[in-house]
Amino acid sequence: MKNKWRLLKIFSTLVIFGFLLSFSLRRFNDAPVREIAVHILTPQAGEKVYFIDEKNVRDFVRKFNPGNKVGTVDIPHLEKAVNDFPSVDSANVYLDLSGRLNVDILQKVPAFRLNKNGQDFYVSREGEEFPTSKTYSHPTMLVTGNVPREDYLALAELVDKINGDDFSRKYFIGITRQGKDYQLLTSEGNYKVELGSLDRIDFKVKGFKTFVEKYLIYQDPEKYNKISVKYDNQIVTTLNPAYEGNDSLLNVNQKDMQKQTANTITGTPLPTQKPKNTATQAAKPKPAARPEKKARAVASQKTEKKSEKKPAAKTQAPKKPTPAKKDKK
Repeated sequence: MKNKWRLLKIFSTLVIFGFLLSFSLRRFNDAPVREIAVHILTPQAGEKVYFIDEKNVRDFVRKFNPGNKVGTVDIPHLEKAVNDFPSVDSANVYLDLSGRLNVDILQKVPAFRLNKNGQDFYVSREGEEFPTSKTYSHPTMLVTGNVPREDYLALAELVDKINGDDFSRKYFIGITRQGKDYQLLTSEGNYKVELGSLDRIDFKVKGFKTFVEKYLIYQDPEKYNKISVKYDNQIVTTLNPAYEGNDSLLNVNQKDMQKQTANTITGTPLPTQKPKNTATQAAKPKPAARPEKKARAVASQKTEKKSEKKPAAKTQAPKKPTPAKKDKK
């Protein structure tokens, strides 16, 4: 009997609890969303970005849930829609018991800004493209040229190394791609630093740093157009023709080129060059023979001519004897 009363009490408690729970849930679902709280999370790198405007996110959530009721919020669908924002890396949407809708957003951090084929957009550190914002411009390295997608991660690594080094951050303000070679734009002078490929970046930047510290600091930075570090164990510089100090050097080189061009046309070799055996070059005059050798040569030529004029001896038949004449008595 006691067991029956105990089971009846348990059953009654469950029924009452279920009734209260369903009543609470119905009341909770019919309650309006009390607040939409948008939380912009800070990336692990600590670099803050502001592509997402909290007000815009709240307006989007309200349009997504026009009834503004807790029970009508499709949280999975809303979370997916927020994740589809171009500048959102990840998003988490949830409701708490007070009826507040929370939206936690982690934004993408640009590695560099790329101008490619007339389009301007950002590239994240994970190598993902996303558009620029009309309300916010993130300070980052500008890259120009036809950069393939497979180079995005290597470029992001290069920009990260430049930003992490005081010397590189002072000198390099941009990157451009011409053909298949990458060049670094500098803040001093008009010269570019030619890297070539994105291989061995540390070695190439270290070589340029040594060149600056040992030589370039004593020169006018306007003197050069390009400094190439793409070759192994050597640095190649190109002079700036607009720099007045380079006029004498460029004029000398131009005169040398003109002489070489003129001598190539006329066939006259340069004094410092050995004459080449070409069809356009004049033949060298033969050295004059010595007098003794010349006389011997002339005498031998005369004897040869005389021997050629004498005909060969003819064989003649023996003459018949003439009969003797008789004396007349």
